[in-house]
Amino acid sequence: MPFAQLIIGPPGSGKSTYCNGMHQFMSAIGRKSSVVNLDPANDSTGYPCALDIRSIITLDQIMDEEGLGPNGGVMYALEELEENIEWLEEGLSRLGNDYVLFDCPGQVELFTHHGSLRRVFGRLLKLGYRLVVVHLVDAHYITDPAKYISILLLSLRSMLQLDLPHINVLSKIDILRDYGPLAFNLDFYTEVQDLGYLLPLLDQDERTKKFAKLNEAIVDLVESFALVSFETLAVEDKKSMTHLLQAIDRAGGYAFGEAEGAGDSVWAVAMRGGWAEGMEARDIQERWIDHRDEHDEFERRQMEEERKAAEEKLKEDEEMGMMY
Repeated sequence: MPFAQLIIGPPGSGKSTYCNGMHQFMSAIGRKSSVVNLDPANDSTGYPCALDIRSIITLDQIMDEEGLGPNGGVMYALEELEENIEWLEEGLSRLGNDYVLFDCPGQVELFTHHGSLRRVFGRLLKLGYRLVVVHLVDAHYITDPAKYISILLLSLRSMLQLDLPHINVLSKIDILRDYGPLAFNLDFYTEVQDLGYLLPLLDQDERTKKFAKLNEAIVDLVESFALVSFETLAVEDKKSMTHLLQAIDRAGGYAFGEAEGAGDSVWAVAMRGGWAEGMEARDIQERWIDHRDEHDEFERRQMEEERKAAEEKLKEDEEMGMMY
């Protein structure tokens, strides 16, 4: 039974960077994985593509031949993929039980109301894949109450449209501090509770205060579904990647019985070793928002000490070798 992540999110949310980072991370923990690019506009993936939609159709080709713009061209490409789904099925059959990362296009229409991507995912389910949607949104949106409301609606609509196990992720949490202070602690934004506290802030904003009743209705709508919450991600941080992969494994069932031959020996050691400890919202706020510089300096010194220790050990080994 193969497992897969479906990586979606608006343009610029870090989908391809995530695919590259997660592919490297899985290689490091001994989990066999492959990346499939489903974005016809992605011409600089940065990761090795096991399958690439651009081998059958490109965005430039569609725009030239059909006279469509970028958004229409991407939707046309996904419709073509749906019509030629055998290409995808045959390619996946060659990957065996590899854990697959699907890098999806960034046009939000594709995962909020357009049907092609959802039907492609449906065919993957019929092939036996256990799917988890990983929905990335840029963390800087939470610094603006109006933008935060917008990503809540986007996340909720995507969850209802795709109807699959779903993990919403605030990406680039490591640079969130650069965008200004938060009105509340980080756990307010990740747990998505008591959204009524946003209403006074929206009433103070010249752009949104005239929509007071609409703001209240949206807040009530999101809270009534009680579906949306967020994980966080700093893609270059081992603890952050470990914590997120744990959440994804639980959502997709991988944690309860990994794919045969996946080879997760290092991952098992990582879980016993507590790689993801200290990743509660308060810990993430401490690490990346309140005291980022101090933690960066501590990690720099720690890495320098480890490097010196490794060099000294190598020198000792060489001296012992010369003695014999």
